[in-house]
This record gives sequence, structure tokens and C-alpha cells, in this order.
Amino acid sequence: MTEPSRPQELPARLLTDPEMIKACRVRDIANVFRLVKVKAGVYPSMIGKRCGLTPSRVGEVMARRRQLQHMDVIERISDGLRIPGHMLGLARRPWETPQALEVTERKAVQEQGQTPQQPATLPGPDVDSILAMATCTSLSPATLEAFRSSIEDYWRRDDQHGGEALRPAIVGQLRYVVGLLKENRPLPIQNGLYSIAAELARLTGWTYFDARQYNQARAYFTQALQLAKEIDDRQFMANVLACMSLQATYQDKPADALAFVSAAQDQARSAPGTTPRVLAMLAMRGAFAHATLGSKDSTHRALGDAYSHFEQIQAGDADPSWVAYFGESKLIVDTGIAHARLGEAATAEPLITDALRREDRTNQRGRAFHSFWLARTQLDQGKLEQACQTATQALEPASAVASERVSGHLTEFYGELAPYRDEPIALAFEAQLRAHLPLVSGSTRP
Repeated sequence: MTEPSRPQELPARLLTDPEMIKACRVRDIANVFRLVKVKAGVYPSMIGKRCGLTPSRVGEVMARRRQLQHMDVIERISDGLRIPGHMLGLARRPWETPQALEVTERKAVQEQGQTPQQPATLPGPDVDSILAMATCTSLSPATLEAFRSSIEDYWRRDDQHGGEALRPAIVGQLRYVVGLLKENRPLPIQNGLYSIAAELARLTGWTYFDARQYNQARAYFTQALQLAKEIDDRQFMANVLACMSLQATYQDKPADALAFVSAAQDQARSAPGTTPRVLAMLAMRGAFAHATLGSKDSTHRALGDAYSHFEQIQAGDADPSWVAYFGESKLIVDTGIAHARLGEAATAEPLITDALRREDRTNQRGRAFHSFWLARTQLDQGKLEQACQTATQALEPASAVASERVSGHLTEFYGELAPYRDEPIALAFEAQLRAHLPLVSGSTRP
């Protein structure tokens, strides 16, 4: 019996092409298919055959009449076209041989008589599978704590550097934990694994949201909801819905934002033991949704609810770890941002200024993000020089963290300087903006 033929590898020059790398990173499958056709000679009928798609569906994707977002389809594309998993935000695929590209590219340029230096290698996937079968997979509460500790570390590094470089590791760990769920385990361990998988899915969704890759973010947030629902963790479901509400405000879908946060509050109220800190955070997300809708009275009521819940927090509360970030400084700065969203700049400015003084210096994204909002409130009040100085101070932390959301806000601020473009202080900010964020082109995209 002959073995089934192995799908042909894509040329190394295509896999290292910057356009291909970018298309894979943002999962622009239409462009991926186009590049595979143009630069590798793999036509739509063969793309469909290799990826388990009909030719008509491939044509619709290439014409941008259809999007491919489901993870199982992305995996089939990776496997069928032999696109390394990390390029599409996936774990290393079973067929991958890490040194193959390096050998292909370097063999032809080795000087005669020179002994090639062997690259460090990893075990092949078959070895990984054998070792996995031979390894004891019994888990203990200590193992679960190790998972939770790694998640806390991911969040800390996400605040400091952004999630772009972390995402492959997070996705890999998510897939590993989901794999562990397939085995029968004692109920406390199984429930702990579901909780960890849900948090890893939410974290992955957050990294995509921060990169403004909203479809991918929503897919992972939805997975997090499904995992939390398996163990009826309604507090965590409320947390995920709150994330989806925040994303909807960025997508200019205020009605969706309000619907998500209302559902989040319903989940939290129905959950036993929901803490005041969780309710305060959700009320603040509600304030954001109402402010995006331009509803002043509803925003102020939601802010009042947030403060009312926050005042009920006690030292012994059993807060989930994921809400620990919502302290007094966060309450104050979010209050300022809600007022700023309403156009109440004079009320917002001192609140955001106070919160920035308290900001943890290691939270690079937070410092940049909140400085943007302070600069915006100052500009809304006609304080051009102060606004430009504040925005300039945001550039250093913004350049230290890989966050499309933050760099987009600073570009947005630059767009709002249009009436003052010829002012020396505005020209100085533009020069600093380009120096710190060289990919910024001066566009005014929101």
C-alpha cells in the first residue's frame, strides 16, 4: 500500500515575504490565498482541495465576499498549505520540522569546504507524541496553581510589553489545557482546568483586541464564554461579556456594548458570592457603554452605581484574581474617561491627572493610554500646549509596548490637531510622534 502523498511545502521565499507574514499575522485569508496563487502557483481549485474547502468558497474568500474565522478552518489552512502554525497564531503543527526552512535557504550558499554549523533542534512531533503518552498526566491542585501563576505572569508582561509576542505561547498553553480536558479527572481538577482554559481564551482574545483584530478577539472571547459556561462560572462569564462590551465601543457599536454589559450584570447578579469589586467594574463598563451612546443621565447613574459598589469592598472579600486590577486608581481614571467620552472635559481632566500620578510605572500601556485621554481632555478645553506636552509624554511608554490600540489613539490625537498643524508645538509633537512610532503615517484613522 502506498503512503498518501505529503502536501507540497510552500516556497521559503513566500513564507519569508513580509506581505505574507503580515497577511498571516492578521489572518487576512483572502490575501494569503492570493499570494499562494501568485507566488507559489497553487490555484484556487487546489487550495480548496488541500484545505477542505469548495472551489466556490475559496473564490468567495479571495473576492472578500466571505471571511474565514473559525479556528478549525484556520488549522486546516495551516495544515493544507503547510503554513507554519506560529505565522497564523497557532501552536506548532504536528507536521512541522523547525529547521527545514533554514536548511533549504542556506544549503546553496555554503562556501566550499566550510563545515556548516548545525542549528539547535527540537524533538520532532512524533517524539513529542510518544513522550506525552509516556508521561504521567495526573494533575494536582499544585499543578493548577502553576497554570494560574503563568496566567498572572502573562497579564503582567502584557501590560509591560503588549501581547503580540506572547500570543503564540498563550495559544499553545490554551490548546494544551483543552487537550487535558479530554481525560477523565476528579471533578475539582476538571473544573479547575475549565477555569484555566477560559482565562487563557479570554487573554488570547484580549491580545487580539489590543491589536485591533476584532474578529479573532470575538472568536476567543466566545470560546472563553463557552468554557466558563461548562462549569457555570457566571462571574467569569460576566467578565468576558464586559470585555466584549468594551470591544463594541471601539467598533462604534454602542447598542451592542450596552447589550453585552447588561447581560454581564445579569450574570453577575445571578451568581452566588459575586463581590462588590466585580459589580463596581461592571457598573463602570456600563458607564462606558452609556457614554458612547451619549446618554448623560444614564452614564452618571452608572458611575454612581460603580462608586456605591466600590464603597462596599472589604478586606476579606473573595475577589476573583481577574478583577484585582480594579482598584481606586482604576476607578478614578475610568470615571474621568467616562466623562471625557461625554464631552465633559473639565470634569475629566483632574480625575485622569490624579490617576496618572498613582499609575504603576511598569504598566506601560496604561500610562500611554491614560495620557492620551488626558491630552484629549486638555485639547477639548483649548489647552493646546498642555495637550501636546501630555501626548508627547505618552510616546515613550507607547513605543515600549506593542499595542495597535494605543498607537491608534495617538494617531487619532494627531488627527485632532489638524486646526493647529502649523503651530510650533503641534509640529514638535508630530516630529516626536514619527520618531517614537515610525509606522505612524499621519493618518487620522480612529
